[in-house]
Amino acid sequence: MQTVGAVVILLTIAANLGVAVADFARAQFVLANSAEVGVPPSWLPLLGTLKAAGAVGLVLALLGLRPIGVAAAAGLVLFFIGAVAAHLRARVHHNIAVPAGYLALAAASLVFLLVQ
Repeated sequence: MQTVGAVVILLTIAANLGVAVADFARAQFVLANSAEVGVPPSWLPLLGTLKAAGAVGLVLALLGLRPIGVAAAAGLVLFFIGAVAAHLRARVHHNIAVPAGYLALAAASLVFLLVQ
């Protein structure tokens, strides 16, 4: 079970670092999605920083600092609950699976960190 947990956490790290880089680069898909759900482009650096911080916290968990990883995973869960809520509020359902997928990864990472 520890191997599965480590793989899920590594996937969560990779996914969040990837999308954080896209936020910082102001990738076209990020700008389009943000506009669709009503998030101003000026928020992208902060949102990217939060995702990157969550990923770094999960790296620290893999290096033995589990409490930091628990906090990071919990933060990512809250972040992506907000992202799903933003999609629902804006009635943007065609791509809600994306933040829901990130939410699922963060939640699974949190569960694995809590049961270790």
